[in-house]
Amino acid sequence: MNSLLIGELSPEQPSFEPTKNKELISEFRELQATVERMGLMKANRVFFLLYLLHILLLDVAAWLTLWVFGTSFVPFLLCAVLLSTAQAQAGWLQHDFGHLSVFSTSTWNHVFHHFVIGHLKGAPASWWNHLHFQHHAKPNCFRKDPDINMHPFLFALGKILSVELGKQKKKYMPYNHQHKYFFLVGPPALLPLYFQWYIFYFVFRRKKWVDLAWMISFYARISLTYMPLLGLKGLLVLFFVVRFLESNWFVWVTQMNHIPMHIDHDQNKDWVSTQLQATCNVHKSAFNDWFSGHLNFQIEHHLFPTMPRHNYHKVAPLVRSLCAKHGIEYQSKPLFSAFADIVYSLKESGQLWLDAYLHQ
Repeated sequence: MNSLLIGELSPEQPSFEPTKNKELISEFRELQATVERMGLMKANRVFFLLYLLHILLLDVAAWLTLWVFGTSFVPFLLCAVLLSTAQAQAGWLQHDFGHLSVFSTSTWNHVFHHFVIGHLKGAPASWWNHLHFQHHAKPNCFRKDPDINMHPFLFALGKILSVELGKQKKKYMPYNHQHKYFFLVGPPALLPLYFQWYIFYFVFRRKKWVDLAWMISFYARISLTYMPLLGLKGLLVLFFVVRFLESNWFVWVTQMNHIPMHIDHDQNKDWVSTQLQATCNVHKSAFNDWFSGHLNFQIEHHLFPTMPRHNYHKVAPLVRSLCAKHGIEYQSKPLFSAFADIVYSLKESGQLWLDAYLHQ
């Protein structure tokens, strides 16, 4: 590190930046040590094995539905629902492996990450890592979190950025109607119309040939199993129906914890404060845990990104106590309230943009 040394602070200079909460950081480090002692960073391998098996069973059940009952509308629709469920759940499982939260060695996590996201879903692991690690480093920080790159070209996000956009007299879209067109260009379109072509662009541009091989194995498996039953046209219809259903599931779940929260330029706050102001939770229930892949515990996930998901609920009371001590709001809400808050926040930020655009 000597080559990076610029100089030494003089004794009278502060060693901690004024934008960062020194006491909060210190107490969070104590919490981290407590979590380690409690064994909450160790995964229950049986949990993840059963989770993988339930995904594989859903995948097989989807194919069996067509093979046993034929390819008429009702079996076709049931097959699409089962396959979409398998794809969504595989999305949550690859997230676990991508965060290295299952195995004690990174090698095995990477192997299973490639298998789940590559072979079961047809997407590149390197693409997910590239985007998701940036998101965790600076969640909801404009120009640093790729998950909010839809601002300002599609949506005006956050109160501060929306007003700033209005003052600059910028209008890429009619943002005051964004809570309406969100239903057209958000949940239904992200996976089938954007991600589907961008992942191939990504692997070819960056020469990720291992990822491409895993992706090809997915498309070969889907083609070999479904084309004899549906033909090429039927397979393409099924594929895009599945991506459409999965896209709605994915967008509502992933955005319910972030879009309604604080969105701004990077304010150089301490890491804990940065995570807490950008995340909220959805109440725990067996269904909510399964439906969201335990991302209903988004606060705990962002504070402990390598923690196995089945332990989030155990650390949640400790995190809540830490937030209460420091006067930080710990938000947890019902599932459908969280969905509604996405729309409400888009409506509010769109109106703030319009007021600033017209009057400031």
